[in-house]
Amino acid sequence: MTTSHKIPISVLVVIHTPDLQVLLMERADHPGYWQSVTGSQNPGETLRETAIREVAEETGLDASQFVLTDRDQQNVYEIYPEWRHRYAPGVEHNTEHVWSLTLPAPLPVKLAAQEHLRFAWHPYQEAAQRCFSPSNADAILMLPKWSASSH
Repeated sequence: MTTSHKIPISVLVVIHTPDLQVLLMERADHPGYWQSVTGSQNPGETLRETAIREVAEETGLDASQFVLTDRDQQNVYEIYPEWRHRYAPGVEHNTEHVWSLTLPAPLPVKLAAQEHLRFAWHPYQEAAQRCFSPSNADAILMLPKWSASSH
């Protein structure tokens, strides 16, 4: 069964290298808005499956081949009014689950042209400053803590 409305549960996947270079992509539907991989859960998917699917769709990378970590962090935010039409009537908030994906080095990606215009790798502080989404910026700023706790 398919639905025309998005589920208000999503993943945010911060893709980075061990030295905290972060991949950002510029939204096609809103030039100037830079972000990490994001996307809504499909019916029947686990959050891990959503993260792997969204990374593949948006970057062409196979997240299962790298270190994909559930950061056990959830953000509930008001859906931007310009995107509310994608959800069922009356849905105004989304719950975002934060993940990180560690790559060995900055890799080229294959963008989904309908979703993103271009990509760039930035040091994490600069990447956080470029994000339009406060929760995305906050997740990027957590990278040093997450990296330290994984050693």
